[in-house]
Amino acid sequence: MTLLTAAATADGVREGRHTAVETTRQALDRIGEDEVNGWRVVRPEEALAEAAAVDARPDRYSLPLAGVPIAIKDNVAVSGYRVLDGVSAACGAGLPVEQTDHPVVKRLRAAGAVVVGLTRVPELCLWAMTDDAEAVVANPHRPGRTPGGSSGGSAAVVAAGHVALAHGNDGLGSLRGPAAAAGIVAIKPGRGVVPAELGPTNWFGMAENGPMTRTVADAALGLSVMAARPDLAEIGDAAGLRIGLGLNRPTPATFTSQTIVDAVRGATTTLAAQGHSVREVRVPYPASPLPLLARWVAAAATDADDLVARGADASLLQARTRRHAALGRLVADRGLVRPADAAALESVLERFFANERIDVLVTPTLARRPARARRYSALPWAVSAAASLGYAPHPSLWNLLGWPAMTVPVRGEGVQLIARPGGEAELLAVAAELEV
Repeated sequence: MTLLTAAATADGVREGRHTAVETTRQALDRIGEDEVNGWRVVRPEEALAEAAAVDARPDRYSLPLAGVPIAIKDNVAVSGYRVLDGVSAACGAGLPVEQTDHPVVKRLRAAGAVVVGLTRVPELCLWAMTDDAEAVVANPHRPGRTPGGSSGGSAAVVAAGHVALAHGNDGLGSLRGPAAAAGIVAIKPGRGVVPAELGPTNWFGMAENGPMTRTVADAALGLSVMAARPDLAEIGDAAGLRIGLGLNRPTPATFTSQTIVDAVRGATTTLAAQGHSVREVRVPYPASPLPLLARWVAAAATDADDLVARGADASLLQARTRRHAALGRLVADRGLVRPADAAALESVLERFFANERIDVLVTPTLARRPARARRYSALPWAVSAAASLGYAPHPSLWNLLGWPAMTVPVRGEGVQLIARPGGEAELLAVAAELEV
C-alpha cells in the first residue's frame, strides 16, 4: 500500500478523493504488527472515530492536515493517556491520565490530523538510543542499528512508512539525530517558535517540538501547523545565500566518517550549482563540554523528580536513569548550570556568523553510523552515556543556543543545516534544494 505524503493526503481529503477514515484505516493496515517496535500505543478505534469526526467537520475543505494520520512522541500530553516518558507501566501506574492535549497536539488535531498512536522513547528521553522496558526500536534504514533517540520511535514509524508525519522533540539533537539515523527529514525550530512545555525546565531552555517526515514539503507543512504560522508551509526561493561548510570537529574525540564527510561536501556542491556562494569555515565549538553535559544530567534530575511528584514510583526507574539524575543533583547543587555560559557561547556564534557572512551553516548531523540496537536499559549507565555521546556530537550546541537547525538526507546520510533565530524558512528552502 503506497504511503502518500502528508500534503497529498490532506489534498485528497479536502478535494473528496478519499476520506479521513480511509486514510486512517490504511495507516492502521500499514502498521500491522509494528515490526519496528516504534509504537508504545496504537489506538485504532479512537483514531477511526477521530477520523470520522474530521470527515464530518464543515471546515474540512480548508484544514491543512485534513485526515493525515500522525504519531505523537510519548513525552507530551494526549488526552486519555498517561505520559509515561519511557518509564515502565508499573513505574508509571500512579501517573494521572491526561485530561487535555499538549498545545502542539491541540494544534495538530485542530488542523485535521488524526492521532494514530504514541511512539516509544527511552526513559525520560535521556539517551540517543531508543528502547524501553518492553522493546528495542528497530531502524528500517539501517538494520541492526538504533534509529537514535530520544525521538527514535517517531523516526522509525516514519521511516517504515507507517505514517508520513510524526511529532518529536529535541533537547540535545533528539529530532535531528534520529532523523539522520533513519534517513528522514526533521527540523528543530528556534526557541519560542513552537510551544515547548517539555518538563519543568524545557531542559533548561534547550528542548523544542518539531516534525519528522519523509519530505521537506511535509516538514514545512508540519512545522507551519505546530508553529501556527501558515507562511512556513510555502517553501520559498533560497537563491543567492551565503553557505558556510563546517567540517571541523566539535570535540577532540569526534572523528567523522569519510562517507558522511563526502555526503556533506556533496550537499554543498549541489548548493553551489544552485547559485549559492559556499565557503569552508571553522566553527568555534566550545572548548569545554561542561555547559551541555551539566544541562543533560541536571535535566534528568528535574524531570525524574517531577515524574515522581506526579505519581511515578522512583524505585522502579531504571538504574541508569537514577545514576544520571543523581549526577544532575550534584551538578545543580554546585551551580554548574549557568545561564551565562549559554549567553557567552551565543555571542561567540553570533560574531562568527556575522564575521564569516554566513546565512546557513552546513555540517554533518552524525559523526558515524548509529550505535548498535540493543537493550541499553538493562546495561550499566556508562554504556548508554558513552553510546549517546559517541555518534551524534554535532547537533547539541544549537540546542544550547536555541537556534533553528534541521537535517535532510543526502546520499543516505544526514546533512545538518543551521541558521540564526528566525531562519526556519531559509533552512526549509535550502533543504528542498538538497532533496532527491
